[in-house]
Amino acid sequence: MSQFSQHNFANQKALIRVDFNVPLNDQFEITDDNRMRATIPTIEKVLHDGGSVILMSHLGRPKDGPTDKYSLRHLVKHLSALLGNAPVLFADDCVGDQAVQAAAGLKPGEVLLLENLRFYKQEEKGDTGFAQKLARLGDIYVNDAFGTAHRAHASTAVIAQFFTPENRMFGLLMEGEVSSAEKVMHQSAKPFVAIIGGAKVSDKILIIENLLERATDIIIGGGMAYTFMKAEGGRIGNSLCEEDRLQTALDLLKKAEAKGVCIHLPADSVIADQFDASANTSTAPSNNIPDGWMGLDIGENACEQFSNVISRSKTILWNGPMGVFEMQKFQHGTRAIATAIAHATERGAFSLVGGGDSVAAVNQFGFADKVSYVSTGGGALLEYFEGKVLPGIAAIKDQ
Repeated sequence: MSQFSQHNFANQKALIRVDFNVPLNDQFEITDDNRMRATIPTIEKVLHDGGSVILMSHLGRPKDGPTDKYSLRHLVKHLSALLGNAPVLFADDCVGDQAVQAAAGLKPGEVLLLENLRFYKQEEKGDTGFAQKLARLGDIYVNDAFGTAHRAHASTAVIAQFFTPENRMFGLLMEGEVSSAEKVMHQSAKPFVAIIGGAKVSDKILIIENLLERATDIIIGGGMAYTFMKAEGGRIGNSLCEEDRLQTALDLLKKAEAKGVCIHLPADSVIADQFDASANTSTAPSNNIPDGWMGLDIGENACEQFSNVISRSKTILWNGPMGVFEMQKFQHGTRAIATAIAHATERGAFSLVGGGDSVAAVNQFGFADKVSYVSTGGGALLEYFEGKVLPGIAAIKDQ
């Protein structure tokens, strides 16, 4: 594996796997282009060196082959604008004669976007023959799609075997993602606090178990906190609770105690009489919520309690909001956590924010540039922190 930033791409065709799986509205306009923006520095580096770029990506989940709704041609104009109005060529297929000819005729400084990889079932099946057809299009394989690194698909993992170690590498986005994740998991300065939120304990069991080996503190917020509260004998009213995970919650608390890891649950909650933006609200201790009411955010005491833990930390991982932050009434807790992380980062802590909702929150509240790193890969980052091997990373590092 060679280093992308040190490589000179002059007169070479870089075949780059990007994650352009962006949301489109009914007029096929992009409603959030963060994933596209994130990979622009990688594309520009190749062009600046005097190389050309062939981009491959998936979009959505097309079930029956080619469908206009999922065509990557809808992204061409916007991609061109992001590249300073550089011309972007488009191939109506990702393999086959047209793709081969378009790639062969590509001149230095030019960009070619291939059609949706998932128009072929072979992509998700990790088909070797399909991967080989894609590999023939470029001289160098660059994986810059961290969001799909946990998938063993043809374009994200299988394709790497058709390139020599010096001709396969991570792009700048992938380099940043991998080094940030490794810094948190394997080189974390202590105290290390992991802030885990979201609705379900079941979604986060593996990540909590793996973090018990590394973190000094784990803050638990969001709907999942009430399963822990109930497991410990608390009254949680109508709050979200996974009844079949009560024992799991107790087991995690016991394991944490045995390892000397401090688990912090919210002292109080903002409660509502219904799951609605116009609901009546009040506050209550998180383990004593009246019947008919539900916790939808952490309360003031919890905000202060959690902010104190964050303020003394040197490494911070944030995955999952503290409440239903999409509703203005219940976003105070998530905003308070984001603020505390920004302050700690300013004082020298390393902070990594990952997972769709946490990323949406830091962007919404304007904190994206006040934390050390915002990950683009929700599922991939989760699996990395669960201790799983990510095929897209292993394919480049290990072969």
